Amino acid sequence: MSETTHDLLIIGGGPAGLSAAIYATRAGLDSLTIEQGAFGGQITTTDEVDNYPGIEGVNGGELGTRLQEHAEHLGAAFAYDTIEDVTRNEDGTFTASGYDGTYTAKTLIYAAGATPRKAGFAGEDEFRGRGVSYCATCDGMFYTGKRIFVIGGGNSACEEAVFLSRFASEVTLIVRKDHLRAVNSVVKEVETNEKIEVRYLTTLTGVSGETLPTTLTFRDNGTGDTHEETYEPGSFGIFVSVGHEPQTKLVEGLVDLANDRSIVTKDDMSTKTPGLFVAGDVRKKPLRQVITAAADGAVAATSAALYLGELVI
Repeated sequence: MSETTHDLLIIGGGPAGLSAAIYATRAGLDSLTIEQGAFGGQITTTDEVDNYPGIEGVNGGELGTRLQEHAEHLGAAFAYDTIEDVTRNEDGTFTASGYDGTYTAKTLIYAAGATPRKAGFAGEDEFRGRGVSYCATCDGMFYTGKRIFVIGGGNSACEEAVFLSRFASEVTLIVRKDHLRAVNSVVKEVETNEKIEVRYLTTLTGVSGETLPTTLTFRDNGTGDTHEETYEPGSFGIFVSVGHEPQTKLVEGLVDLANDRSIVTKDDMSTKTPGLFVAGDVRKKPLRQVITAAADGAVAATSAALYLGELVI
């Protein structure tokens, strides 16, 4: 296993981590950005990003590639590895241990992001990947001409319902409340799409079947009544879009956590542990978008450079 030492270690190669890499390199820091999957993070599973200023209608994977290439062009260094442990040493440095190496740095930016949250219905784990999905752009095409149920009522769920209507014969949006929690423009897209039906005050409580799911059980949240719907195996899919779970496990002993287990930071992205900064969707904040993640990364890298005395503002 390799062992390397740096000024700054960035864990996570999404927009926050890549933005941090850009700013760290421009500040003259010896930084290393580590990613376990595809650089770009969650945006690589997005079909189209149309709310990043100056870049209109770009594929999420392409935007992730552009961000990495930008950092690489400036001289940023990258590594693919899965980090299993992060510790703060007695001298104030940080060590991250992965499958392929051990990395030590004077400062650390934690930008591990978040993963899709489960809806909690019976059979969700059993049929994951066999009728239950968490990524519309990854799996939508497999349901061409079929019925699709989307679980959730926020921006992401509504956007996924609209996207999936390109493939599906019909899309049913299952919303536990009596309204959609999305911006007006997205709500309008849902309401004017002839393929989309919205079921308010409804919860999917269970899915059953053999190799593939066949029966769905729904609860009316107004009356408490339940009913079942049965379809041919392979004729429908369920897409869960109920938020994301911040990936805090590696540093939870070094930071303060909010009620939703996201990490609490100051405005400069610093935490209660000196030298440890946090950026992106893993951080407690009111809006989780590509632009806010990129902004977090820029602030975190600048703060790290100030902490090291390599930058004066």
